[in-house]
Amino acid sequence: MQQLETFSYDNRIVRDFAVATVFWGIIGMLVGLVAAIQLFHPHLNLGIAFTTFSRIRPVHTNAVIFAFVGNGIFLGLYYSLQRLCKARMFSDALSKIHFWGWQLIILLAAVTLLLGYTTSKEYAELEWPLDVLIAVVWVIFGVNMIGTIMKRRERHLYVAIWFYIATFFTVAMLHIVNSIEIPVALFKSYPIYAGVQDALVQWWYGHNAVAFFLTTPYLGLMYYFLPKAADRPVYSYRLSIVHFWSLIFLYIWAGPHHLLYTSLPDWAQSLGTVFSVMLIAPSWGGMLNGLLTLRGAWDKVRQDPILKFMVVAVTAYGMATFEGPMLSVKSINALSHFTDWTIAHVHVGALGWNGFLTFGILYWLIPRLYNTKLYSVKMANFHFWVGMLGIIFYAVPLYWAGVTQGLMWKQFTGTGYLQYPLFLDTVTQIIPMYMLRAIGGTLYLVSAIVGAYVLVKTAKSGSLAAEEKAQAPTLAVQKEEHHVKNVYGHRWLESRPVQFFVLTVIAVAIGGIVEFVPTFLIKSNIPTIASVKPYTPLELHGRDLYVANGCNTCHSQMIRPFRSETERYGEYSKAGEFVYDHPFLWGSKRIGPDLHRLGGKYPDAWHYNHMLEPASTSPGSIMPPYPWLFTQALDTAATAAKIRAMRTLGVPYPEGYEKFANKDVLTQAQQIAANLKSANLAASEDKEIIALIAYLQRLGMDIKGEKTAAVK
Repeated sequence: MQQLETFSYDNRIVRDFAVATVFWGIIGMLVGLVAAIQLFHPHLNLGIAFTTFSRIRPVHTNAVIFAFVGNGIFLGLYYSLQRLCKARMFSDALSKIHFWGWQLIILLAAVTLLLGYTTSKEYAELEWPLDVLIAVVWVIFGVNMIGTIMKRRERHLYVAIWFYIATFFTVAMLHIVNSIEIPVALFKSYPIYAGVQDALVQWWYGHNAVAFFLTTPYLGLMYYFLPKAADRPVYSYRLSIVHFWSLIFLYIWAGPHHLLYTSLPDWAQSLGTVFSVMLIAPSWGGMLNGLLTLRGAWDKVRQDPILKFMVVAVTAYGMATFEGPMLSVKSINALSHFTDWTIAHVHVGALGWNGFLTFGILYWLIPRLYNTKLYSVKMANFHFWVGMLGIIFYAVPLYWAGVTQGLMWKQFTGTGYLQYPLFLDTVTQIIPMYMLRAIGGTLYLVSAIVGAYVLVKTAKSGSLAAEEKAQAPTLAVQKEEHHVKNVYGHRWLESRPVQFFVLTVIAVAIGGIVEFVPTFLIKSNIPTIASVKPYTPLELHGRDLYVANGCNTCHSQMIRPFRSETERYGEYSKAGEFVYDHPFLWGSKRIGPDLHRLGGKYPDAWHYNHMLEPASTSPGSIMPPYPWLFTQALDTAATAAKIRAMRTLGVPYPEGYEKFANKDVLTQAQQIAANLKSANLAASEDKEIIALIAYLQRLGMDIKGEKTAAVK
């Protein structure tokens, strides 16, 4: 008879992450609702830098992804990993450092983003000190997780742990590679990659941040908590194996589908499309494995709000992972990209998959942590149905808005002219859809607040089982289970975590290597253009202000080779035009028009008035004003450091140029100020608005295309 060891599970850390999940979830949703309302009520921007849409939008995305979902991952992982390994977490101290370190990152992220300290990269906006802190805390989490796996009392690693392992190693790789940057100041840096290469690395990261932060860990949670809630075994072990290995191998290749019809080499775009379409198979395999686990339990689903949340979550995962590959098909992407269709697609996954699965787990878990029953099943059901209405009211109007935008942008008259030459016409047309989206967001937020109330009342009705006693035999005395079928030899691999780690890293690294090596080493992929010159020091300052104020949140700088775009904006964008762009600013959503050929199309006075009061130049505009640019002095003390950093990155500024660069700053600034004064505008050459105008007037001037239609 095997001798059992007695030990205890640490439920305090699970409780802590649960509290953080609920708290940050409500904060993130509230900020998102404010941003949604600002799109049709721009006066809510308040004319303050910290409350303007372009500042709070990345706060919303980071809060929802890394604060709400991130804490949700750790809440479920710390609970399930201990029980699947039949072992307490490797180190209580590391658990606490991980928890408080992660909350510190979230708090610093919110503060720095509101202050305008941003790299501008989607889902990777945080500046270099926070990138370092993220890496440290993530390694601490990984050591704690791997240590727990190595000291486990259960020989074979359950499927949920496979996904946790893939999450740790891949997110570490993505974060480190995408965050290599040259510091200029405490909260300012430039990425080492430029233009096309920066775009490839960023969307390799961006797409796989969705894959390996919002998807694989939640699949691990699904494989643990869904069978627990349904009291059923996972439908198919064989399907779990195929799902896991095919998903992590294929996902990493798909990033270029975010860059279709851009200046990225066509072979890389096609590669992204092919692997994206292939992703349907493993994604739907996982969805079916989850839903079929509920076979024979559908009566329970109708009565149990926990299973309702989980069923809708898995269904939303299936919908999002079908739509994603479809949007990567070039003919569909030509219509959808830069529109609100993408926003709707993302939120089906965020609200349905991540949001509902998180709430389902919390409703299952909190009563067990506190040895009590759920406070109110009726209120949990209310949460479910109001949340469902919220998702519908959020997504459906945005799908409608996205298709409307895409069709209006491309519509020509019978005589060959653009039907809607003014971009603003396409914006005002969809404002009612933005209002409906805000209603959906409100419903979802209200439902989440009700859910938080139920969870708090549930916890108060019981007492936390902080140290949950358990027993299990040691790993040393266990024998291989020869009666269990060794599918594909996988049972052997499951009992050897080191080999599992190595194979996982190989599987997820191959795609990135194949895409990066040719793009970085073969010069013909990015043809140089002799007329493209580095930015002047004043333009460089202006570009940094453009980034700090989040202008790329609403404006793209990538004209695709469609007649509708070249007629509207000018000559399509070339790869060689971006060789000095650190970071790239191609954008992912057009709330306003593309700006890549903006330079020289309007006088300096137009830009001055447009930034001070957008409606004065574009009646009906939903763009907020930026009054602080007219009062804040330009920080020319940073000029030398910026020039040195750019030269380190290969930008051909002359040696020693940083010593007298500010003379060029003053000369160019005085010229712009003189232009403004000639238009009867009071302008001082030392203000930030002057630098921003310099940058905007430079856009597209290195290559003068044949198309000169004004951007309005």
